[in-house]
Amino acid sequence: MLSELLILLVSHVTLVAVAQDLSFIYNGFKSSADLSLDGVASFTSSGLLMLTNETKQEKGHAFYPKPVTFKTSSNSSAFSFSTSFVFGIVSEYPKLASHGLAFVIAPTRSLPGSSASQYLGLFNETNNGKVTNHVFAVELDTAAWPEFSDINDNHVGFDINSLRSVKSTPAGYYADHGGKFTNLSLVSGKPMQVWVDYDGIRKQINATLAPIHVDKPTTPLLSMDYDLSPILSDTSYLGFSSATGAVETSHCILGWSFKMNGQAQALEISQLPKLPRFGPKKAPEFLTIGIPVISVILVIVAASGVAYFIRRKRKFAEEVEDWELDYGPHRFKYRDLYIATKGFREKELIGVGGFGRVYKGVLSKSKVEIAVKRVSHESRQGMKEFVAEIVSIGRLRHRNLVSLLGYCRRKGELLLVYDYMPNGSLDKYLHDQPKTTLTWNQRFRVIKGVASGLLYLHEEWEQVVIHRDVKASNVLIDGDLNGRLGDFGLARLYNHGTDPQTTRIAGTLGYLAPEQARGGKATTSTDVYAFGAFLLEVACGRRPVVASQDTILVDWVFSHWLSGALLDAKDPNLGTDYVAEEVELVLKLGLVCSHSDPEGRPSMRQVAQILEGYLPLPEISSFDISASSLTFRNRQGFSDFVLSYPSSVDKAFSYTSSIAGSQLSVGK
Repeated sequence: MLSELLILLVSHVTLVAVAQDLSFIYNGFKSSADLSLDGVASFTSSGLLMLTNETKQEKGHAFYPKPVTFKTSSNSSAFSFSTSFVFGIVSEYPKLASHGLAFVIAPTRSLPGSSASQYLGLFNETNNGKVTNHVFAVELDTAAWPEFSDINDNHVGFDINSLRSVKSTPAGYYADHGGKFTNLSLVSGKPMQVWVDYDGIRKQINATLAPIHVDKPTTPLLSMDYDLSPILSDTSYLGFSSATGAVETSHCILGWSFKMNGQAQALEISQLPKLPRFGPKKAPEFLTIGIPVISVILVIVAASGVAYFIRRKRKFAEEVEDWELDYGPHRFKYRDLYIATKGFREKELIGVGGFGRVYKGVLSKSKVEIAVKRVSHESRQGMKEFVAEIVSIGRLRHRNLVSLLGYCRRKGELLLVYDYMPNGSLDKYLHDQPKTTLTWNQRFRVIKGVASGLLYLHEEWEQVVIHRDVKASNVLIDGDLNGRLGDFGLARLYNHGTDPQTTRIAGTLGYLAPEQARGGKATTSTDVYAFGAFLLEVACGRRPVVASQDTILVDWVFSHWLSGALLDAKDPNLGTDYVAEEVELVLKLGLVCSHSDPEGRPSMRQVAQILEGYLPLPEISSFDISASSLTFRNRQGFSDFVLSYPSSVDKAFSYTSSIAGSQLSVGK
């Protein structure tokens, strides 16, 4: 018995000693480096550790192969540790990367079930935020996700079991002389060094960032008093995780040093490998020597090629004014869009609307699939403001919005470039005897997704965005059958707390609120009205206005409500596979959002809460019903909530067959 106790004691002392003595350094990574890799992570011949390599929607992990003892028992304090590493993020676009990377300490080295994209290969939608994760990470993130409350698209944060950072700050460093803060762009394609230090006695975490040739600043970028003892397992793995999204990005580690209970050894900067680069390589020296000879040849060739050059220049001519130079990264070359869409061939046409034609394309360099909308815009008045808003809208980032990548302006037309959605628009699954229909569960998921996207536009972005054209044909279905609201060609922006200044009618009849049709002023409430028409359209499988039948959908659904047969209004294509309570909720909510008085409509936040079940709609029994109105008896829910539906002969709801379903002109 005594001998067994002695063996256990010796083993325990040895374990502590190993933990206290652990130290390693990698000044570059040869193929023989003893790290554990998974996903798309790999070593290059030059000695780089590539977590991702010009990939999209992928993840990569690299971990020290052996478990590391961070504390002697579950009740003891975590040891102090120090680490430094040099990293670089290289993107196909100089100022845009889809996602970042993280230094991570975790119970396992494979992070099973983790997702790419915004989850950085650390967590997934199910386990993000669970206390059982026992994960500490320092994220270097290049995207702003509202669901994680990210402060911007260029930040450093401390993550405890979740991608919602406990503390974060914009990327940069404090100079030792004067303490001036200097911003750093994580996606600059330049190498930077990070130091992470944990003081197990003071229970303090520090993270410091600096350019590769700047010594470690005295003042850390991010500091937090936090005890990691209950977070870290007795033994854990340490390493790196990264992920990519829609933009081809390479996440690289050039060197790494770690020390338990001490200061990590300084990296030898001169021994580190170089970062890769996108684009063409520097011309060989022999070309410089041969320039005189080449110049003579070019002069001869130019004489016969000048006519061809002029024709090509006219074919791809663009309008570029001085004020547009600030929008360089958001402006596409017409030539690139022409080649991407194969000359805007009819075969590439994927949609036609009142405001333009939409073509599928593939950018030749990046191989990214895009959708290009050609919009006629002959007037130069307001063009500067319009383009400024388009560029601002291009900064929107939400899982239920189609990303607007940029624009091009040429010969009286505007070309808007969006992410391509492989499953097309929602309306093709609803109308004209569709070959494929969506189940109710799929429709309900799309409805909640579009509601979440509109809520982000109205309340959660830095400005208020009024979409002005919410309808089924502008909701696109991505590869995972999520609904994404797109086509921001009519959208308008204004600051929170101010009034919108739109004065001209814009939108699609059948989705226009009565006050918008009369006065032309678009507000968040007019978007809610259009969303109400959208709800009824998805649930009933009918367009808001059917000219051939002289039928207005909101009146038709309302009549079913009055007769006590509301579910008879549902889309017959749903068959019997639906949840009656959800269908009834959507139909009622569609009528509520279609209130003729804007003060009686809910906000998009209330709509989203109703769809998620956090806020109930009043039962039909709480209404007083008369021939011309439907009114809450006890005024629960929304303030002064009075639902009044004029009949289809009322001017506010009157649509003749000659204009039903048509669209109105673009305007401020």
